Amino acid sequence: MTAAPQTRRSSRRSRRRDRPSPNTVMSPEGVPLTLRVAGIGVRLSAQVIDVAITMTAVICIVILLGLLNLTTPQTLYAIGAMAFFLIRIPYYIATELVWNGQTLGKRLLKIKVIGHDGRSLTTHAVVLRNLMKEAEVFLPGTLLFTLDATTPLLSLLSFGWIVMAFLIPLLNPHRQRLGDLLAGTHVIHLPVPVLLRDLVRETPTRGVAGKFVFLAHQLDHYGAFELQTLEGLLRVDDRRMAPAAYGHHRKTLGEIIERIRRKIGYADPVPPADHPAFLQAFYAAQRAHLEQRQLFGDRRADKHHAVPGRK
Repeated sequence: MTAAPQTRRSSRRSRRRDRPSPNTVMSPEGVPLTLRVAGIGVRLSAQVIDVAITMTAVICIVILLGLLNLTTPQTLYAIGAMAFFLIRIPYYIATELVWNGQTLGKRLLKIKVIGHDGRSLTTHAVVLRNLMKEAEVFLPGTLLFTLDATTPLLSLLSFGWIVMAFLIPLLNPHRQRLGDLLAGTHVIHLPVPVLLRDLVRETPTRGVAGKFVFLAHQLDHYGAFELQTLEGLLRVDDRRMAPAAYGHHRKTLGEIIERIRRKIGYADPVPPADHPAFLQAFYAAQRAHLEQRQLFGDRRADKHHAVPGRK
């Protein structure tokens, strides 16, 4: 009797573990990307900045019309409301199209709109999500501020609609408002670029690595492509690997070292304990060799690069 509830609880826990994180976006190529979902606070802050920008433009227009006596003071409010409507829609759509999902407010706060399915942001999605913003917030908000006490029901409905629009992002993990749900988008924080460590500076020059010396003719066999491949292998952190994965990784290192030795004619055997040091020393020597040749105008793209003077 107790085994069945425990089985159900364990199955629920396993389903929760298997469920992808809201911060994970699957690209069309099937590669998972970690992009942190933007919260309600930062999105509201970006919205306030964008509203302030558009309102500044409206205020300038209204002041200009008043100074030129092109309209009466009684109609300035209506003209301002209409100008705000005509400015903000093109503003949101144009900026998100030009800056690939960013308005000025989003650029300042380093967030952007992306396709929920990992695909490129389309014009249709940008237009739809911004038109829905009118129906979600701006038009009900305008009604709420323009209606008076004689129409309490309409004011209450407008207020309830705005509350519902603000609750929808709180009820889904990707913080999608109604326009995002219809357009298939959500808002993320821009990834922070991180500079990788320089492997050459970390290459030891004494002790074990001092035994590995490579001559110029041994370094002529490889180019930039192979160097980048070797760099990616050296950046793998094997300290967090499971025992089986660690054993497979060390076996791969041994096979690569044997191929390098045969290719460049390196006669001395390399003990398994010295495999990482050998690869780091070879990487440093190969990189210095390629950089030196590049100074003289010889760019070696890969191992198939034709060497001048050889047939």
